[in-house]
Amino acid sequence: MSEFKDKVVAITGAGGGIGRSHALEFARRGAKVVVNDLGGSADGVGASDMADTVVQEIKDAGGEAIANKASVSDKAGARSIIDDAVSAYGTIDILVNNAGILRDKSFKKMTLEDWDLVLNVHLNGTAYVTHAAWPIMYEKNYGRIMFTSSVSGIFGNFGQSNYGAAKTGMLGLMNVLAKEGASHNIKVNTLSPAAATRLTNTIPGRDEDLGTPDPTRAPELITPAVLFMCTEGAPTGKIIHAGGGKFSICAVYNNEGVDHGVDCSLETLLDDEENLLDMSKAVEGFFGGGFG
Repeated sequence: MSEFKDKVVAITGAGGGIGRSHALEFARRGAKVVVNDLGGSADGVGASDMADTVVQEIKDAGGEAIANKASVSDKAGARSIIDDAVSAYGTIDILVNNAGILRDKSFKKMTLEDWDLVLNVHLNGTAYVTHAAWPIMYEKNYGRIMFTSSVSGIFGNFGQSNYGAAKTGMLGLMNVLAKEGASHNIKVNTLSPAAATRLTNTIPGRDEDLGTPDPTRAPELITPAVLFMCTEGAPTGKIIHAGGGKFSICAVYNNEGVDHGVDCSLETLLDDEENLLDMSKAVEGFFGGGFG
């Protein structure tokens, strides 16, 4: 029997692509799924019944699911996702934050409206839904929370300053919540996926045919990483890259650096530049040493 049987799982942006794949697989393993999707276009405009379509797929396969069509960027809408889970199934066990849009432009050409909208959907939306689920998970000493980041945030990508900033912001939130949730068995992890979806197809230079997609870029090849990070024995505070059946961990490393004490100056740093920038003996985590 699957360990996800009867678990209540809410997945945002689950009307298509990667989120849909997560929803179908959790349901196949016996979970009760809240399929959230506003149903808008890749740039966040409009609405549709995408969530209903996925719910019907789940039900047709013998699973259990309900639809929620709220926008995660709206505080009340975000809360309604968790409220619907509790109303239908009594609780929330697993939250997969997956909803997202793109408004790609170089920073020079980007409007602040496009900046705000992408930050609101990705970063604030993730925080809003998580904030609604957190007290329930904290009270019952159980929760699994997933964020969905991107190499665009972790390593950077031209023309995606708003998206990249939001995706990197998730890592800071994850690091804090992994610590705050540890004593109450709440595991918080982050996915960095690579798959062909209607969002990636809008990125300049990406000309993927979603009608006859490359099988190595199928969203279904991402989902095992999410399931792994939502198991009973899941790690916490980890970033997993997933794509094409390949999986790897990404982490922040820190070198020992240099210590010039109260006599530090630009000149001492320039004189010691080689040691300052040397990462050959860096270790995962943070050396500390008085930094705040």
